[in-house]
Amino acid sequence: MNFVAIVGTNARKSYNRKLLWFMKKHFSTQANIEIVEIADLPLFSEDDDVPLRIVEIAHLIASSDGVIISTPEYDHSITAALKSFIEWMSYGETHPFTNKPVMLVGASLGRQGTNNAQEHLRQIMDAPGIDALVLPGNQFLVGPAAENIDTARDELTDATTVRFLDSIFQNFVTFAKLLRPMCGDGSDSENC
Repeated sequence: MNFVAIVGTNARKSYNRKLLWFMKKHFSTQANIEIVEIADLPLFSEDDDVPLRIVEIAHLIASSDGVIISTPEYDHSITAALKSFIEWMSYGETHPFTNKPVMLVGASLGRQGTNNAQEHLRQIMDAPGIDALVLPGNQFLVGPAAENIDTARDELTDATTVRFLDSIFQNFVTFAKLLRPMCGDGSDSENC
């Protein structure tokens, strides 16, 4: 399986980035996970031409077996950078999320993790023009992140949390395999 993992923040220091690097390493025998940064992308504007980097990321997503999005929670929602990125992905001819399996994860300093942000993100990913297929009934929240993520080693420190992530990731792999016939290889959106 080939997955694209989106770091849902433009912050230089991010527990969500560390979480995705842990997942890349931890699940390396089960999937290739390519981590994509959104930090240097311009804010979405209908007045602008689609930047080349946006087109490149759209192609990566379209040709993947699924997408993992790791989001922090700011003011009960996702970051402005992540929202802007998703807007680029739904603009013009670019619709790589259509019928694409998506797994949501998140890390936050608070005890509730990223519950509100993930619920908001589920709604956004279901919007017309995006039409992603978010893994239902599975929510991976890390909080408080400072107590559960070793930033020096990109490791989750709690064995129970790791087992829970293992379970959700296996569900996502199964979900992605089941949905694979909907989009073929992802390069032909008319088959989605």
